[in-house]
Amino acid sequence: MSVGVFDHPLLGGVFGDDEIAALFSVEAELAAMIRVEVALARTQGRLGIIPPTAAEAIGELEDSTPDPAALMDGTCASGVIVPPLVKMLREAVGAPHGSYLHWGATTQDIVDTGLVLRLRVALGIIERRLSALIDALADEAERYADLPMAARTRSQVATPTTLGLRIAGWLAPLLRCRDRLAELRPRLLVVQLGGASGTLGVFGDRGIAVMEGLAAELDLAVPLKPWHSERDGPVDLAHWLALVTGALGKMAGDLIVMGRSEGGEMRAGTGGGSSTMPQKANPVAAEATVSLARYNAGQVGMAHQAMLHAEERDCAAWALEWMALPSMVVATGAALSHAEGLARTLQPDAARMRAMMGDDVMAEAAAFALADHMPLDEAQALVKKAAMESGALLDRLAELTDTPVDFAVLRNPATAPGSAQALVTRVVAEARRRS
Repeated sequence: MSVGVFDHPLLGGVFGDDEIAALFSVEAELAAMIRVEVALARTQGRLGIIPPTAAEAIGELEDSTPDPAALMDGTCASGVIVPPLVKMLREAVGAPHGSYLHWGATTQDIVDTGLVLRLRVALGIIERRLSALIDALADEAERYADLPMAARTRSQVATPTTLGLRIAGWLAPLLRCRDRLAELRPRLLVVQLGGASGTLGVFGDRGIAVMEGLAAELDLAVPLKPWHSERDGPVDLAHWLALVTGALGKMAGDLIVMGRSEGGEMRAGTGGGSSTMPQKANPVAAEATVSLARYNAGQVGMAHQAMLHAEERDCAAWALEWMALPSMVVATGAALSHAEGLARTLQPDAARMRAMMGDDVMAEAAAFALADHMPLDEAQALVKKAAMESGALLDRLAELTDTPVDFAVLRNPATAPGSAQALVTRVVAEARRRS
């Protein structure tokens, strides 16, 4: 039985992501923490803080795979994994070198640095998927740059736009998300080493050298000081994840509306069947993407709670990150996979798009055409009067006024998309420039 959808044996295929979830498995967590312990010993051996022979002996643990079941009782007793893990590893190294493992470190140093190592891999996966989606959307925006359709504001037909510009509207926020990721990495991928209460006390005046050495060993950035109780980095990541999935949810939500039976302007994805209605092709991937976006939006608040970290360490706050952050990363990976599948299967129906527009879509253009011959407020009032009456808007206008407006030209929505095509070109060029 599963308590969530991300690792559910059936629903996990909809909401989960096996590749990213593997980074948050207990095996991956233990491997990352062991890597930190080994890197710390090597750093200390190189600096002469522990005997080089001890560092060498501890280094032999690098590929060890502890049995998680053997750590269960100790973890329940201490509330964290590291104390029983350190005990097990020291026993594995044996005397006299085992006692030098975890020298001067504290549990949070190992857990946080191990998390950062796994997040680095996860962000690499996510960035590759984000770039693939950006490329796919850029292709589609360019392909449909001049395909007219009705823009809608507040769910009502507004003015002519193009499908390409709508797709560019899905693409542009993702370009900004990619920029933000580059800005985020140096703040997030930072080593954690502070010792018992963040003073690096065991190392005397060599504490900063040990911190810098460990960072170099793991290819991580060096903080100004240990960040045990400063959780803005993980919260920064949570915000970014929610921004990505929010942008994807906007795209998916648009596709759901555009694919409604009564409109049918666009199809995307393969669709899913109903248990009782044979005609259905439910937008499963788009719906899942919207759900994942809403989930991440809610979890950001949970991540913020972890910032209320009392004094030098607060496991009640810290544990909230363990609950919120992994699932947010998995949700983002899953949403990106769904979104790319949708982007690569867009099937617009140009005829239905045109039918959905009608004359009403030209109301603004008609008002401004009339405004060449009368005050704008009078022109708008006349168009509104025509819109309130039955029949096609432009036919009614032609009956209500003898103003010399070329209503035949107005009937072609392709004449009124403004700078839509130029805007698409700008967005696509930017996507291509940074791909």
